[in-house]
Amino acid sequence: MPNRSSMTVFLLLAFADTRDLQLLHFWLFLGIYLAALLGNGLIITTVACDHHLHTPMYFFLLNLSLLDLGTISTTVPKSMANSLWDTRAISHPGCAVQVFLLTFLMSTEFYLLTVMAYDRYVAICKPLHYGTLLGSRACVHMAAAAWGSGFLNAVLHTANTFSLPLCQGNAVDQFFCEVPQILKLSCSDAYLREVGVLVVNVFVHFYCFVFIVLSYVQIFRAVLRIPSEQGQHKAFSMCLPHLSVVSLFISSGMFAYLKPPSISSPSLDLMLAVLYSVVPPAVNPLIYSMRNQDLRDGIKKLITWTFI
Repeated sequence: MPNRSSMTVFLLLAFADTRDLQLLHFWLFLGIYLAALLGNGLIITTVACDHHLHTPMYFFLLNLSLLDLGTISTTVPKSMANSLWDTRAISHPGCAVQVFLLTFLMSTEFYLLTVMAYDRYVAICKPLHYGTLLGSRACVHMAAAAWGSGFLNAVLHTANTFSLPLCQGNAVDQFFCEVPQILKLSCSDAYLREVGVLVVNVFVHFYCFVFIVLSYVQIFRAVLRIPSEQGQHKAFSMCLPHLSVVSLFISSGMFAYLKPPSISSPSLDLMLAVLYSVVPPAVNPLIYSMRNQDLRDGIKKLITWTFI
């Protein structure tokens, strides 16, 4: 049986067996990837260049776009290359890098979404204290805490996962290297340590989830007390994009990692992986720009300045 000392290559799950479907997958993922690059790149550039958007909300949005670019760039290009060249192979170090980067970026994104919920809570429920509670130094510290926590989480998971002996072959049932799929390849008596780490991680993420839910309960209670419809509309336009992103990210990610083994199947795992790792980075810029007039105006000014 192969083990971690002799394992040099993993085999990723192929989207299709026929050449035509492989090329279709390549072009589909290329379109999604380019859309994600364009949308997130526009948000990053607009927020960085427009001084009117130098506020805590847009500072956190810039960080979110950076994370989305990193997430989709970790998984999609390798999958596209495998389909284009009709291969499934990824090296052992390449697999470890994918696990580290994906865990780092997605954990950081979840912590950042929690911070963004706090930002929305203070803006709606405590507007008079907004400048005090969310000054520039506080925003930098919270963003740094999210990035730092994600980094430590990634180091812990990657070190635990790739220290396990692998006794079940080298075929990963996913189009990228994912911790649960790597654990399936480990010896039956050796994976409990990483399962314990995953359980602790689930509790931390559950605490963040509860914090987000409670924040939005308070937000909606405050919004419903606003007397004017215009004020309610403005408050909802600030919160609904973030709530949509949180719902998509959390629902797909938590179901992918916490679903019962009895309902697990390669096709379901594949669909959930696409939902939580590919779809959010591509649609998040659209979600935020659809209901945010200031951001749309900033993007229009950027495009006008660039071409005219």
